[in-house]
Amino acid sequence: MTDQLKIGIILGSTRQGRVSTQVGQWAKEFADQRQDAHYEIVDIADYDLPFVGTTDGNEPGLMKWADKINELDAFVFVVAEYNHSITGALKNALDSAPQTAWHNKAAGIMSYGSTGGARAAEHLRGILGELMVADVRVHPTFSLFTDFENFSTFKPAALHAENMTALLDQVNTWGHALSTVRALPVNA
Repeated sequence: MTDQLKIGIILGSTRQGRVSTQVGQWAKEFADQRQDAHYEIVDIADYDLPFVGTTDGNEPGLMKWADKINELDAFVFVVAEYNHSITGALKNALDSAPQTAWHNKAAGIMSYGSTGGARAAEHLRGILGELMVADVRVHPTFSLFTDFENFSTFKPAALHAENMTALLDQVNTWGHALSTVRALPVNA
């Protein structure tokens, strides 16, 4: 296990005024201190993804997105809860990459919302299962009421450090294990 994984911290919101960039940056800074993987923020807003089924599928953003998902070994999803679920932009991004780009990779979920984003995370778990992504158990949840100043400035409580450590430990362990599965012949 000397090879470091490439782990994408995927920002799951593209809305104006979103706070996912703050949450993602905090996660990256936290993760980088560990020096156990190559962590990078992957902002779906940077890919200009059309809605699935509205184009011929040859747009540069779609190809760039597929390439990015293919090159990553594991993911940490920063999930905002809107209307008791994930954002439409995140669902579209999940559906926009070829399914095989997601297969046999690990993912952690960190969520935020009025109830910590728990309902969105549960919806995401079902989608990840269909994409053959193994999501880990530990799931840090951030409350808009206690982890954000004025509902807009991310100031996580100190207690989240333990859960973030456990999440990253699990994503790394599962990510390494699943890299051996991806190395198997397709018919194995």
